[in-house]
Amino acid sequence: MLAVLDWYRAAGVDIAVGGEPVDRFAQRAPARVAVQPAMAAAAPQASGGTAEPSVIGGDPAEARTLAASAHDLVALEAILNSYDGCGLKLRATQLVFGDGNGQADVMLIGEAPGAEEDQQGKPFVGKSGQLLDRMLAAIGLDRTRVYIANTVPWRPPGNRTPTPEEMALCLPFLHRQVELVAPKVIMTLGGPAMQTLFDTTSGIIKMRGKWSTLQVGRHQVEAIPTLHPAYLLRNPAAKEQAWQDMLGLKLKLVELGLA
Repeated sequence: MLAVLDWYRAAGVDIAVGGEPVDRFAQRAPARVAVQPAMAAAAPQASGGTAEPSVIGGDPAEARTLAASAHDLVALEAILNSYDGCGLKLRATQLVFGDGNGQADVMLIGEAPGAEEDQQGKPFVGKSGQLLDRMLAAIGLDRTRVYIANTVPWRPPGNRTPTPEEMALCLPFLHRQVELVAPKVIMTLGGPAMQTLFDTTSGIIKMRGKWSTLQVGRHQVEAIPTLHPAYLLRNPAAKEQAWQDMLGLKLKLVELGLA
């Protein structure tokens, strides 16, 4: 029974919504309610451009304002700790802000914290983090010479992919984090982080190992995507590709005079 409860919690099922089971098959489907034209017309629209995604419990404009007000990483972390606009915070144990050297030339960005990161409050501390440390050591780097963060700072329930609405609320804080660290080079880890930072729908296999110049907030930076360490643990044969990307990172640092 305890194992089942632990599994439920890991999947995000941690709130009881009723004392008795409900037979959903015996229920009738609710009647569809037509939206009145007047109500539809009352919905606010942004003037020009594409409207931002509707976000329950938060406003991306507020997130941008709060993020912009942070003058250093300490202030940004404090703002995120007090920010209640993103629903991910309600299920997470704690904020997973970042780790490493806040003035590093290299910044690594993953997707979201996992269970161990959620417990310890640091990114990449589980098995995939241990592999990442070994990958960095192989090219002469460690956490004193890089800064590590995620696209969202709270663990999604059950390690699911963050929704577009959740990303819209967290992205201004990530952009400000990049601006404050001001790295010379960014390496994204895994497909979701790559798609977020590179603003693309392309797959990681197609994009990995290719350098691009990105504009992240007000900071311009050289960036390269690679495979996520968790993927490498599941697919050891892909480590050869990741090693090529790490060598590419090393060569770029030499080219920029940072190695």
